[in-house]
Amino acid sequence: MKLNCVIVDDSSIQRMIITKLVNIHQNLHLIADFSNAIEAKSCMSVHNVDLIFLDIEMPVISGFDFLDGLKVQPQIIFITSKAEYAMKAFDYDATDYLQKPITIDRFNASVKRAIDFHLLKKENKEDEGEHIFIKSNLKKLKIFTSKIKWIEAFGDYVRVVTEEDSNLVLSTMKSFENDLSKDKFVRVHKSYIINIDKVERFNSKYAEIGMTKIPLSRHKKEDLVRALSFS
Repeated sequence: MKLNCVIVDDSSIQRMIITKLVNIHQNLHLIADFSNAIEAKSCMSVHNVDLIFLDIEMPVISGFDFLDGLKVQPQIIFITSKAEYAMKAFDYDATDYLQKPITIDRFNASVKRAIDFHLLKKENKEDEGEHIFIKSNLKKLKIFTSKIKWIEAFGDYVRVVTEEDSNLVLSTMKSFENDLSKDKFVRVHKSYIINIDKVERFNSKYAEIGMTKIPLSRHKKEDLVRALSFS
């Protein structure tokens, strides 16, 4: 098993160092390395990337700004020379944080964490059903998609409503659209994505899930009817 990875660092020397470490690691496959985030983002639109080795301080677009613009975020190992970025790095749900200069032992330990987490997600998906991970109140939560009732835009956040509770996530509706199965989840309004298995009734204006009426955009009603007919 190998993780597909990319390197994003404006320092050519650092890219060479990390590239060498990646290439000698038996569980990593390097897709490409980039000096800026713009080229990396273009690559990730056509390649499946499991892990990014990401510098934080880069011209034009920083590592943090790069992540803010991603629709789907792989695992991240931050690389920087400044320790003061550590807390903010983990706000971005980083797998690890490497401070330059990087030693091979510290690099291998970070990669092991990434591999362990990748295997855990794979095993959980096979054993317990389809799920997603969200970060709410600084905690990583595993949410089974079958229990999600709807997703709702909530200012700069997204509210994930399940059978048990609801959680606010700093994310975008588009990101959830990409992560959730299109066979089970439909964007019925600019502010709502619903689980069609939870819909009890609907009309031209609303879809009802329990006691909640979810508004339907005029041009989205056909998408809901089509999805329900194949469910």
